[in-house]
Amino acid sequence: MGISVGIDLGTSNSVVATVWDGQAVVLADAEGRSVHPSVVAFGYGNSVVVGAPARQQLAYAPDNTIFSAKRLIGRRFGSEEVDRIRRSVSWGVAEGPRGDARVRVQGKVYAVQEISAHVLSHMKTIAEQATGQTVDGAVITVPAYFNDQQRQATRDAADIAGLKCLRIINEPTAAALAYGYGQGHRQHIAVYDLGGGTFDISILRLDDELFEVVSTAGDTFLGGDDFDIVICDHLLAEFKAQTGIDATENRAARAKLLDASERTKRALSKVPAVAVKVPGLARDESGNAVGLSTTLDHNIIQRLAMPLVQRTFSVVDEALAQANLTAHQVDAVLLVGGMTRFPLIRQAVNHYFGKDPLDHLNPDQVVAQGAAIQAWNLTSFTDAPDAVLLDVTPQTLGVRTVGGFVEPVVERNTPIPTSLTKVFHTAQDLQNEVRIQVFQGESRMAADNELLGEFVLSGLRAAPRGEVKVDVTFALDADGIVTVQATDRETGRAVDMTIEASSNLTHEEVEEMRFDEIGF
Repeated sequence: MGISVGIDLGTSNSVVATVWDGQAVVLADAEGRSVHPSVVAFGYGNSVVVGAPARQQLAYAPDNTIFSAKRLIGRRFGSEEVDRIRRSVSWGVAEGPRGDARVRVQGKVYAVQEISAHVLSHMKTIAEQATGQTVDGAVITVPAYFNDQQRQATRDAADIAGLKCLRIINEPTAAALAYGYGQGHRQHIAVYDLGGGTFDISILRLDDELFEVVSTAGDTFLGGDDFDIVICDHLLAEFKAQTGIDATENRAARAKLLDASERTKRALSKVPAVAVKVPGLARDESGNAVGLSTTLDHNIIQRLAMPLVQRTFSVVDEALAQANLTAHQVDAVLLVGGMTRFPLIRQAVNHYFGKDPLDHLNPDQVVAQGAAIQAWNLTSFTDAPDAVLLDVTPQTLGVRTVGGFVEPVVERNTPIPTSLTKVFHTAQDLQNEVRIQVFQGESRMAADNELLGEFVLSGLRAAPRGEVKVDVTFALDADGIVTVQATDRETGRAVDMTIEASSNLTHEEVEEMRFDEIGF
């Protein structure tokens, strides 16, 4: 028997942990690093480098070095979010065969799940080398506001990596588990999770070993990357002011400045001002290489970052309203994600909730630790108390109706697992089939939501419209994966499907991409 681990598959960094002698322990690589960049670099031939060595390649081979790929996972190529990503990265983004966004590097196109699989495989290797045991399975975390497509894609990535995914759990829930497991807390807590690519806020009720998510809200396109981008844009403007050269469309220059922006942001969490020097950004009219030399301080960063910080609290307002709580009724605030180390974030959280956030847990590691506890609970045979996780669906699920509207079946923040049914009627005379189109999102208009999938129930009795009734049942499992069934009330004939969004990989594609076979 091997071990089970928890993996925080992050946008910027990833962490792996396991339970050792009853304690959740973060595992380090041979160089002692416990936080690993979610960066994948392609070299000559089929060589692939992951983690810290890949991060070092970003400065001199940006076109071949993939970072922040998690922002693309489960997204459609034509979406506004993907268009924004394309403008900010140095590598290529291509359209997949079913309209999904994929990574293009060295003339080849890769599914985003393949890129994430390299990171997951790297985490598995680190765990096996650190413990001397094989890894049998993993609990993998995702942002609470991830939709069904993104959750399915994460499972695909685990399959490709040859890693048995025991469960998908939400990052804030994992963090709460690391904070409260075995502590006997009875309180409401807020988990403010600002990572590299996403922001989530979850309100949980803790009652001994019960961890109940009361509400969750989020923004899957708001994270540390966006802070880097606004700093980078400021540096590009400074460079143009100093040299007269517009390097906005220069991908190599942008990659160097994004790297400098992240390093500067990290440094400014510890010191009041940082000198920024980036040589060789472009060439002037004489062909001489020119660079940037400037200084950034807290005042400049606060001005640049404040609109993004304010966006997080609009989301927090929403989550508290859903939970029917005020900020002052929250007993404790847990910070998660590397961006929460930034002094401006901590000050803003303190001001909003009227209390200091908890600081005894490492915001970079707490999610992986919670995932490890859940993995241990699922696989161990000890007398330790089981943690009961009651999560919620982050977004509303519904069915398209006449006129392009969506009729909700499962409202957001509904506890899962769950099964809910709604009755629908035929919309036309003599209609003998219905097409069930499943959407996720908060708008009543289908065009504004995410299409998760569709299927057809045929063989209905031809009758005047409204006479034939069809039961549509949505079932969500503990991972938040959706199954939909349509049943003809008259005949009992049913058709069902596990929602596999059109942008996801087929089973055959996953098998073809798989790095190795799972040995169980």
